[in-house]
Amino acid sequence: MIEYLQFAPVASFIFALTIGASLLAFNNEDLYGKMMLHPYSVYRKKNVFTVITSGLIHKDWMHLFFNMLSYYFFAFQLEGAIGHWQFGLLYVASLILSDLPSVVKHKNDYWYHSLGASGAVSAVIFSFIMYSPMTKMMIIPLPIPIPAIIFGILYLVYCHYASKHARDNVNHDAHFFGALCGVFITAILHPDVLPQFVHQLSAGVGSLLH
Repeated sequence: MIEYLQFAPVASFIFALTIGASLLAFNNEDLYGKMMLHPYSVYRKKNVFTVITSGLIHKDWMHLFFNMLSYYFFAFQLEGAIGHWQFGLLYVASLILSDLPSVVKHKNDYWYHSLGASGAVSAVIFSFIMYSPMTKMMIIPLPIPIPAIIFGILYLVYCHYASKHARDNVNHDAHFFGALCGVFITAILHPDVLPQFVHQLSAGVGSLLH
């Protein structure tokens, strides 16, 4: 743990803060309700802070586990590649920006609420893919490892499907927009990542074909 704090202090802080806030909210319904994103209110400039606090809490233990597991696999390595303050900017900006489409989409739906760090976690995943698109990943239930770029494509397909069929408070739209934020913010912070991404992708495809 000390190694993580030294190598990736920002990612470590966000990791601990998100788990801590989620655990507190699990045991405090009043806090849980106040931290959730309520687009109807935010659109009317009320409780605007929930675009951030909603990303610190989760629907249940399973939702928290999968988001933090995905975060764990990618975030600490990404901070080492992109930089400390850059990682913090990427995470917070994506957390906010990935919620804005939902605010607009549900601005007149008083009963709609959402929560979860999914938008920011998606940004972390896709920022990592920009740096290392051919890294092999094991995804349950697939029996073989797949390149990160293939995982990203499958992830976006799932997000689109889940958004169309959502029946819970998980903000599935944020997954998709968070992924886009991850790509664009990374490209803005480190423009050299684009030619590197293309080179790694073309080299990886070439090795697969031969």
